[in-house]
Amino acid sequence: MSVSIVTWNINSVRLRLPMVLDFLRDYQPDVLMLQEIKCTNDQFPRNAFIEAGYPHLAVHGQKGYHGVAIVSKFPLTDISSRVFCDIPEARHISALLDFGRGPLTVHNFYIPAGGDEPDPSINRKFKHKLDFLNELQSWFVEPAFQRGHLIAGDFNVAPHENDVWSHKQLLKVVSHTPVETEALNALLNGGHGWTDLVRKHVPIDQKLFSWWSYRGKDWEKSNRGRRLDHVWATHDVAEHCIGAEVIKPARGWTDKPSDHVPVIARFAGV
Repeated sequence: MSVSIVTWNINSVRLRLPMVLDFLRDYQPDVLMLQEIKCTNDQFPRNAFIEAGYPHLAVHGQKGYHGVAIVSKFPLTDISSRVFCDIPEARHISALLDFGRGPLTVHNFYIPAGGDEPDPSINRKFKHKLDFLNELQSWFVEPAFQRGHLIAGDFNVAPHENDVWSHKQLLKVVSHTPVETEALNALLNGGHGWTDLVRKHVPIDQKLFSWWSYRGKDWEKSNRGRRLDHVWATHDVAEHCIGAEVIKPARGWTDKPSDHVPVIARFAGV
């Protein structure tokens, strides 16, 4: 049997809890990493996840904004979170688990979106985003990241021209500007190196998106999406990844869906 790990920016876990529970029932992932839970730790609907078969929880919440959580069928230990850029926002949580292949540290990230103006000299949100990516690069070169790690979440960067609906039209739009894509690709290929698990299985010449704006009147027809949500792993972990999938229909599951959809990475069981 395979093991599946999912990332999903849910844009308020309490508002969209029924949709999340339906997803867990229908897809039965082993680990679900949520971003933008938009609630404090004590407001997180723990009992609903426990009753759904996910008794192991790691939550790093924040009132009204941001927030990340890991819900798991496997026990979670060594739970921790890191503050980036000396800005106390809930954008990271990690935990240690083992699905049969030895210890695996999973990291859940919500990288800053960056605002609307791609100029760090006049837009502090964009500067925060670039500083966050730079700090990640400094962190990931540490020896601990040589093996046994998986990172996932809403990275808020669509790094390849086939990760956006129009490479030419989005070159000056935050999430696909050269300074962002170069920073994320440097992160992917720098240090000890990572494997993009989705692009391991979906050819790079194929358009692939995980986010569609709320501003689009008919998101499905226009299909003006971006691939902002990612799952990466160190090479020793990536070699056991047997599949990846973006659940595009989730963008239309309810009248008020998240603008992001789940991204699944599957691993060979033991």
